[in-house]
Amino acid sequence: MTKYIFFSGKGGVGKTTMACTTAIHHAMEGKKTLIVTTDPASNLADVFEQEIGYKITPIDFEPPHPNPLPQGEREIIGSALPKGERELYNPPPLTGGGEGEGVVKKGFLYAMEIDPDEATKEYKEGIIAPLRNIMPDEIIASIDEQLSGPCTTEMASFDKFISFMESDEYDVIIFDTAPTGHTIRLLELPVDWSKHIEEAAKGSGQTCLGPVQTIQDSKNKYDRATALLKDPERTTFVFVMRPEELSLYETIRASEELETIGIKSSEIIINGVLPDEACVIDFFKMKYEAQQKIIKETEKLIKKPKKQILLRDNEIKGVESLKDIAEELFKGAKPSLIVKKEPTLGENVSLEKPDIKTLWLPANGTKSLFFTGKGGVGKTTISCIATIYLAENGFKTLLVTTDPAAHIGKVLDREVGSKPTAVSKNLFAVMIDAKEAFTEYKEKVLNDARGKYSEDMLKTMEEELNSPCTEEMAAFDKFVQFIESKKYEAIVFDTAPTGHTLRLLDLPFDYAKQVEMMASSEIEKSVSEAASQNRFKEIIKVLKDNNKTVFNMVLYPESTPILESHRAVIDLKKAGIETQMIVANLLLPYEVCVNDFFRKRREMQLRYLKEIKEKFELPVLTFPMFQSEIIGIDAIKKAAKLL
Repeated sequence: MTKYIFFSGKGGVGKTTMACTTAIHHAMEGKKTLIVTTDPASNLADVFEQEIGYKITPIDFEPPHPNPLPQGEREIIGSALPKGERELYNPPPLTGGGEGEGVVKKGFLYAMEIDPDEATKEYKEGIIAPLRNIMPDEIIASIDEQLSGPCTTEMASFDKFISFMESDEYDVIIFDTAPTGHTIRLLELPVDWSKHIEEAAKGSGQTCLGPVQTIQDSKNKYDRATALLKDPERTTFVFVMRPEELSLYETIRASEELETIGIKSSEIIINGVLPDEACVIDFFKMKYEAQQKIIKETEKLIKKPKKQILLRDNEIKGVESLKDIAEELFKGAKPSLIVKKEPTLGENVSLEKPDIKTLWLPANGTKSLFFTGKGGVGKTTISCIATIYLAENGFKTLLVTTDPAAHIGKVLDREVGSKPTAVSKNLFAVMIDAKEAFTEYKEKVLNDARGKYSEDMLKTMEEELNSPCTEEMAAFDKFVQFIESKKYEAIVFDTAPTGHTLRLLDLPFDYAKQVEMMASSEIEKSVSEAASQNRFKEIIKVLKDNNKTVFNMVLYPESTPILESHRAVIDLKKAGIETQMIVANLLLPYEVCVNDFFRKRREMQLRYLKEIKEKFELPVLTFPMFQSEIIGIDAIKKAAKLL
């Protein structure tokens, strides 16, 4: 039976690299392996260095041949395969000389990136197609409209993900998931949707995705998926973390949250461990000791099998690099490091410096600052630093996190809840709590409807609002309230990783449509609906106004964050939103790169800084790597002085 392996963890810890490494390992063992990414900002193609997209794509790689067949025999065996597989076939070694042995096993590696838009088209067509010949056109049009809300996009991506758990075509299926908060949301959905369909069937028979009968078949599928997710014989969960305090905190939190829905993580990979022999000066000695302290803490707090992966002096990209990591991950083979002393490096790349005062400081009315980018690039830390900078310049500032795996409280070293909390002079912080926002939103919608509609209609609305996808709309509604707020002179948004941020910013358009759809399905359009439409038009206008909203793209100078950020900048531009600044974070100070290992890493960063300059053509704020993690108000204030 197919084995399922899930990779999760905080953004930027190396989930995709470890997932791809594991896929390579199983394929090299002769298992037919598929790796699927559920991250809307996928990096699979970047890691494998080949185009993938929304289709199952064979990955170009050749398993090793310790006892290779002569070329002639390989051609004979290859010619016996189906036509489409001949050019992909690379036979592993023969198994031996006994009877029935000597048969070559095929081992292929495939990959796919789930595209939410394409998945939505497929999902809608799957529901509508069987009804076309038996329903009037106006009913089909009504169902099509009902399936045009933001709920459908989430449901369709989730449905595609579940479909892979129904397949027995592969020996191993690996899921490279979005950062933790979104992964937990994904894994909770089978339970939530099954429950929602069951409750709707007992009531009005309506869900936000249409009549129960149109999605009833899904319930059985979700129940089967839930059983598979909870089966340790079939499903393995791997949490990837860095040897850092915030990463450990999130790993523990996420692991505990999964266990509440019956899913147990079974392995931890601690990635990016500094090699002892490279840490020859105080700057890195201190970082090495801090990492080792976290590793010991992890051993004490998490009673699961653990593996460590050493930091390399270059990027992990391409099949050969992944094979090297697989040797360490599965065989314990440590990489050989050549660490020799080298002279310190020269000056930084010449970059256009941003005018932070003009860009960030409010002038006329409230100014909103968005910090977005790939997971793990330091968005939360940079957001906290920017917030302190604004507050210390005398502006009443609110820091808002829209990330479901939020840890601004850990960075600020203060308790941060779902109501704005005073952190220091002029500085307030708040975390959008999806569950609480859902309850508030549901009550608000029902209160607005009471007295206008019948009890039966209110009951139907409540059933629709109990849908899992209402959570997304509710969190967005909360997000909108902060943008609309006039209580603060500056609002800093620490956003979820790129793909989810782009989804959030698409919601003013989708959400206005959803409000209209909910009202017009059975309730006559009203003045309040027109008000909702105008409200979202105003939000869209604010997001597009460079004087009121500033988008800052945070990255570190490596290939994958640059590629993802560039795609995000283009997507934002299509929506009419201009990115105004790049923050290049975690630059190695040149004076600490005193040996070959860190010299290579810094030279790589300098090459990518040139690429950032050419690719984005925007002002670049460079921010150095600090000797220790930036945690607590004093440490953030010290970092803010660099601005």
